[in-house]
Amino acid sequence: MATYTTKKTRELVARIAQNLNRHLVLPLLEFLQERQLYLEEQIFKSKIELLSKTNMVDYAMDIHKSLYHTEDVPQDMIERRAEVVARLKALEEGAAPLVAFLQNANTVQELRADKQYCLQMLNDRFQIGPKQIEALYQYAKFQFECGNYSGVADYLYQYRALCTNSERSLSALWGKLAAEILMQNWDIALEELNRLKEIIDSKSFSSPLNQMQSRIWLMHWSLFIFFNHDNGRTQIIDLFNQDKYLNAIQTNGPHVLRYLSTAFKVNKRRRPQFKDFIKVDVIVILNDPFLGKRVEDNNFSTVILNDPFLGKRVEDINFSTVPMRDEFLENARLFIFETYCRIHQRINMGVLAEKLNLNYEEAERWIVNLIRNSKLDAKIDSQSGTVIMEPNQPNVYEQLIDHTKAISGRTYKLVGQLLEHAQAQTAR
Repeated sequence: MATYTTKKTRELVARIAQNLNRHLVLPLLEFLQERQLYLEEQIFKSKIELLSKTNMVDYAMDIHKSLYHTEDVPQDMIERRAEVVARLKALEEGAAPLVAFLQNANTVQELRADKQYCLQMLNDRFQIGPKQIEALYQYAKFQFECGNYSGVADYLYQYRALCTNSERSLSALWGKLAAEILMQNWDIALEELNRLKEIIDSKSFSSPLNQMQSRIWLMHWSLFIFFNHDNGRTQIIDLFNQDKYLNAIQTNGPHVLRYLSTAFKVNKRRRPQFKDFIKVDVIVILNDPFLGKRVEDNNFSTVILNDPFLGKRVEDINFSTVPMRDEFLENARLFIFETYCRIHQRINMGVLAEKLNLNYEEAERWIVNLIRNSKLDAKIDSQSGTVIMEPNQPNVYEQLIDHTKAISGRTYKLVGQLLEHAQAQTAR
C-alpha cells in the first residue's frame, strides 16, 4: 500500500508541476521531502535544477552545501550570483524614481482612481513616464525570481494601477497571485484569484485553446488557496463545477478531479451535489489513473466503491496537515457508510471494516457511535457479524408531492426561457 501511495503521489506531483510557476513547485518538493517519498539527495538535486532557472542563487548555494556537505560551491554558481547582483542593481536604478515615489506616503496619497490623471501627474511633476513604469515591472519580475515575494506583491499592485498595456497588466496579476500564494496570504490571494478569473472569462483570446489553458493554470494555482483558506473547500466546488471549468478539466486536467472529489467529501453541505457530479464525469473519473480503475459499469454504486477516494483506499490522499487528513478520512468513511446503507440491507462487518480502513473492533465502535449519535435505523448483529439496516420506505404521497414540485419548477423555468426567446425575436 505504501508503494502504491508513493507512486501515485509522485505521478500526481509531476502532472501538477507542469501547470505551475517554478517557484510554486518548491512547496511541492518540500512536501515530498517531508513525507520522505524520495531520497533526500534526489530532492536536493531537483531543487538545485529548479533553482538554476531562477535568481535564487544563494538558496541554491545553501542546498549545494547541504547536499555535498561542504562549504565550497561551484564556480558557475559564484559567477551566476555576481551576474544576478549586477543585474538587480541596474534594474533598481532604472525603477528608482518610481520606487521612491511609491515609498513616500505623502506623494502616494496624490494618486487617484483615474489612471490618465495619475500618468499625467507623474510625468509633469515627477518626470516619471512610461520608461520608469516599465522599469518597475522588470524590477518586480526580477525580484520575484530572487524570491523577494513581499516587495513584488506591492510593486505589481502599483504597476497595474499605472499600466496601460492589458497583456502586461495580466502578466503582472499572475505574478502578484503567485507572490501572495508563496507568502501564504490566503485572503489576498483569493481576491487576486477571483480577479484573474473574471479577466480570463471575459477576455477575448486569440483561440479557445489559449483560454482553456489559462483556466487550467488558474485551477492548478488555486489548489494552494482552496486547501488553506477557511472557506476554500466550498469555493473550489463553486469554481471547478462550472461548465467552462469542467470542460477544461475533462479536456486537459482530469487529475484535478481528485481535489474536487476531496472537497465534496469534507464539505457536508455540498455532499448532495456529488451524486450529480459523479454522473456527469463518470467516464473521466474511471479512466484517469489518479482517480480510479477502469470500470465498464457506470452504475452509481459501482463508481463509489471503486473510486480510491471513496472506497477501497481512503488513505491514499496525502495532506500537508494532520487535521485536513483526519477531516477527509472521517468524512470519507461516513460517505462510504451512507452509500452502503442506501444499497444494502445487511452489511458484513468485515467487509465494511476493510472499506473504512479500520480493524474489526475499531469499525464496530465507529459504527455503534454513528448509530447512537445520528439515530440511524440500524443495529449490529454481533453473532453474524453484520450491520442490519431497518427498512425505511418513503411515504408515497410525499414522493408524489416532491415530484410535482420538481416538475412545476422545471416548467416555470422552461416558460421563462421561451418568453425571453420570444422577446428577443420581437426586438429584432
